[in-house]
Formats: sequence, C-alpha cells, structure tokens
Amino acid sequence: MFHIIKRGISTTASLSGKKNFRKFLLYNKRGTRIFKQQRAANPDLYPDMPIDKRGVRDTGVTIDGNFVEIAEKIPELIVPNMEGCKFKPYVSYKAPDVVQSEFTSQDLFNSVYAQKIIDDWKSGKLNDDGSPMEPSAEEMHPVTLISIGVWKIWRYGLIFWIVTGNNWSAASTLQS
Repeated sequence: MFHIIKRGISTTASLSGKKNFRKFLLYNKRGTRIFKQQRAANPDLYPDMPIDKRGVRDTGVTIDGNFVEIAEKIPELIVPNMEGCKFKPYVSYKAPDVVQSEFTSQDLFNSVYAQKIIDDWKSGKLNDDGSPMEPSAEEMHPVTLISIGVWKIWRYGLIFWIVTGNNWSAASTLQS
C-alpha cells in the first residue's frame, strides 16, 4: 500500500568508465626498494630507467665519482630590507584611477635623444655618418652603440622632419 521512496547512488557507471592514466604521475615508482637502492648507487647499470628529479637542479657536479657542492649553484632568496619604507603593500580601491597614454619607443627616443640631436644638428657637431662628434653619456651606453646603426638612416629623416617644422615633404626635398 505504502511505497517508501528511496534514493540510491549508483557508482558502477563511473567506476566502469574510461580512466585517464596520464594524470597519475608515477615517477620513480617502478621497482622494489632494493632495486632503487642499487640504481641510486650505480645509475650506469640502468641507463633506460634514469632517476627522475622532477625539475630540481643539482647544486653541484660529480667529479671522479664524488659529488662536489658548488656554492654559486645553491639558490638563495634575496629579500630587500623594507625598514623605513613609507609605501604600503595595499592600494585602496578608493584611490583615484591613473590614466596614462602608452609610452612608446618614439616617446622614449624623443625624451632622451631628440633634443641632443637637434642641438648637434644646429651647431654642426655631427659627423658625415650622422654620429655625434661629442657623444653624451646615454649615447656611449653599449646598447646604444649597437642600436646606433639602426637609427643612423632614420636619424637623418627625424632631423630634417624636426628642422623643417614637422613637414615630411620639405624634409624629403632637403634630404635629396
């Protein structure tokens, strides 16, 4: 007369399904404990089963069968001394938004080199290849010396463009 409603959980469908064995990381699990001890003592006996270090790098080298620790290979955490620092690690959501345009390589070039190039051009302190006769500290930086070759061709165009009042047509007539 009365039917009692029962809820059951069937686990057979999920247990009988396909298993993804790729997510089970089974590194260094193959073999008995004695085998692992032999392999650790002499890894050359089992070249097909190397000991997996799981991404951890050695802090030394093996020389004539002896492990030599190298101090430079030991990682160290360098934490700055924040004593006396007035900045706080938390920025409030009430702080006003700072809207700033993208600072491009052109803006960087204009802020560092453009005025010096214009002054050198007007005073005639440029060599025939466009390099300055009296380079500033920024122009003597190794990265700058490498990139000068890239800027040489572009530099003439920039100088003519600035000197002629930002007019490319006048710059192209002066350049030729």
